[in-house]
Amino acid sequence: MKKFNINNLKYILILGLSFGMLSCEFEDQVDPNNPSLQQYDQDATVNELNNLVVGIESEMRSGYPLYVTATGTIARELYLFDADPRNTEDLLGKNGAVLDNNTFYLTSPYNNSYQNVKNTNILLDALDNTALVSEAEKSGYRGFANTIQALQLLRVLNMLDENGIRVDVSNVDNLGPFVSKSAALEFISGLLNTGFTQLGNAGSAFPFELSSGFEGFNTPSTFAQFNRALAARVAIYREQWGTVAGLLSDSFFDPNGDLSVGPKHSFSNASGDQLNGLFKIPGNNGDMIVVHNRITDNAEEGDLRIDRKMSLRENPSTQDGLTGDYETALYPTPTSPIDIIRNEELVLISAEAKLQTGDITGAISDLNIIRDYAGLDPYSGAQTADAVTDELLTQRQYSLWCEGHTMVDLRRYGRLNANNLPIDREGDQVFSQFPIPLTEAE
Repeated sequence: MKKFNINNLKYILILGLSFGMLSCEFEDQVDPNNPSLQQYDQDATVNELNNLVVGIESEMRSGYPLYVTATGTIARELYLFDADPRNTEDLLGKNGAVLDNNTFYLTSPYNNSYQNVKNTNILLDALDNTALVSEAEKSGYRGFANTIQALQLLRVLNMLDENGIRVDVSNVDNLGPFVSKSAALEFISGLLNTGFTQLGNAGSAFPFELSSGFEGFNTPSTFAQFNRALAARVAIYREQWGTVAGLLSDSFFDPNGDLSVGPKHSFSNASGDQLNGLFKIPGNNGDMIVVHNRITDNAEEGDLRIDRKMSLRENPSTQDGLTGDYETALYPTPTSPIDIIRNEELVLISAEAKLQTGDITGAISDLNIIRDYAGLDPYSGAQTADAVTDELLTQRQYSLWCEGHTMVDLRRYGRLNANNLPIDREGDQVFSQFPIPLTEAE
């Protein structure tokens, strides 16, 4: 069995730590950018454990921009126009091209996600081998680690889909096998459930700090709401419709509340920190995220999400035989935060679960919350399962544009194909999943 190409984590933990994220102070003898694993083998201190937490939160952001642009290109919601032709050739299947199993648009999100899975495993192992923190404190660390590990594994699974993923990677010398999509989703759901139980045993406060992106979700009880929100997302992927309402009730779901509320990836221009990789300079002609014309052409008149998320260019942008009139305006500055999951998505999850359990009236009521937020009149179409499914997917497409959801949503409903998506150039193809990376081939 071959090993994924982050085996150097057996020796050196690469955390990509951000000093700009938190106001934590580190012990002088610890180098948080390159801590040796031996530091955590026995009696890791709170400060050492907190270094790991900071690094894990920071690393959550790595690879995410390519995850969004690669999946978004396949789903024909955007193009990434830059100097690399593979963004408009491989991802669109130009002239019969296939997805490369050893290139940046796959390996970056894949490797960064598994790197952070390894980071969470190091934290979990350290907790098993220290007597310097209380059991309640250990529960807080563990609940955090298992929640983040589940999120990272889900990102990889969303890309590889039926190719499956490895879920047991705790021993880099003896990696577990690739498991099926259904088994992976079950494992991810189990991680979230374990994390939720641990957070419930963690007391009223964490022994660590999280960045400003987790404001309002930085205690065990509020972080548990984030955990349940992710569990609701996984539940709709598993088509476990009857469990969704209970998960949402334990999350921060609020159909009458602010739809923008939710944990976020935070960024800054502080030394050592990251900038938002999905920010693009307005009007730029070299590196831009261009909106696929099907998104703007098919938008309902008056939909405020177009102006909120997109900007009409002075001149259409053209590259490699592709043209777009609009560019992204989703993130106004290079330090704008990126949502991990927010109340708007939870309302859409609620609508989907109701629709799939026969409560069409309830589903429409939820969708009307989204429509109202978008400046649209209430839904007036047919009250049938097929019609409301179309409406659900439309609202998810516009509410969650350029956030890595559309490819997954279209695939879940059998619409990730040339019958439902435009073929921009003769010979282009619509892919349904990414390949297993070359370094993982058995």
